[in-house]
Amino acid sequence: MFDLTGKVALVTGGAVGLGGGISLGLATAGADVVVVTNNDSTREVQDQIAALGRKVHTIVANLMDESRLEGVVQEALSAFGRIDILVNNSGIIRRTPAADHAASDWHDVLNLNLNSAFFLSQLVGREMIKQGSGKIINIASMLSFQGGINVPGYTASKHAIAGVTKALANEWAGKGVQVNAIAPGYMSTDNTAAIRADEDRNAQILARIPAGRWGTPEDLQGPAVFLASAASDYLSGHVLCVDGGWMSR
Repeated sequence: MFDLTGKVALVTGGAVGLGGGISLGLATAGADVVVVTNNDSTREVQDQIAALGRKVHTIVANLMDESRLEGVVQEALSAFGRIDILVNNSGIIRRTPAADHAASDWHDVLNLNLNSAFFLSQLVGREMIKQGSGKIINIASMLSFQGGINVPGYTASKHAIAGVTKALANEWAGKGVQVNAIAPGYMSTDNTAAIRADEDRNAQILARIPAGRWGTPEDLQGPAVFLASAASDYLSGHVLCVDGGWMSR
């Protein structure tokens, strides 16, 4: 039920951090992986995927450039012939108080976190509808539910990702395409380095997490495999919190 042998996954931001963990998790379950990255300087995840005996293809692209999106999808199709799983993971965060939040920061965050996810889903979704099956996994956030502090653009983008997930699920579930999202809690990645370095803020966060620790990229592997596999065929439009219990407090 959880076997992904013969499936092809396209993972944006799939070479490092949470995306790297997801790429490796899908490959461990049997999938071949197209890793989309804006920086090809690190290939550790790709090497690990190849070591598992899975095929891996890397595409270097700036997904903020909407004109590149169709080319990314076509290159993935040329490499493996199909796309069964799309993980929209690429994202950025800009931390500035709302009163001082630059328009350029707002537009950059919305462009990558939301626009690229929707338009890639649209492009890949068309292919999935043709083949009568597919899994799209969007990466949401605790800030799909909460307001956050000093991250208005990021919060807006992640609220919107939750909404787009449900909108696409409504249209495509009957066509064999399941669209769901994972909302990671506080995860130990480069994006949270500044918060973890702030002793007071770090302590406040840990005090609220029932699990008592920050999450890791490995914590997303099981949920991603579940949402990418036949085990989730009747799950659509769901935002799955992987948060150590944060939302239960």
